[in-house]
Amino acid sequence: MSYVKVVPIEFNHCDPAGIVFYPRYFEMINSVVENFFADVVGCSFAQMHAEGHGNGVPTVHLDCDFRAPSRLGDKVPFTLVVRAVGRSSLTMDITAGTAGDERLSAGLKVVWIKGGRAAPWPDALRARLEEELAKGDRDGQPA
Repeated sequence: MSYVKVVPIEFNHCDPAGIVFYPRYFEMINSVVENFFADVVGCSFAQMHAEGHGNGVPTVHLDCDFRAPSRLGDKVPFTLVVRAVGRSSLTMDITAGTAGDERLSAGLKVVWIKGGRAAPWPDALRARLEEELAKGDRDGQPA
């Protein structure tokens, strides 16, 4: 199973040519990850930070291929699939667009931190992440 969030392309995302200015895609990717944690994992970024002491999931690796431009007014589905759950890390793939109209593909890794340092996933979060991994990695394909 995969997590999908549709992102409407707004004026603030675009450059003078009317297409998404590529750094804005990184903001969109972060928004998809943030919403995935809130909607699927059950722990919003607000909860992570409010419960304090330096908790969070900073991105430690991100690679991205840009395949086609997105334009003002487009509604672009971003799809997140969990690929690996480590002791403190989470590896995900994100694609934007649809089959035949892919705008970008990205691979990223985030790390759970507590007190400003990498730490093992809390049991409840690990359980949810492993559920998503099992759903999204049947035969190496999203379910």
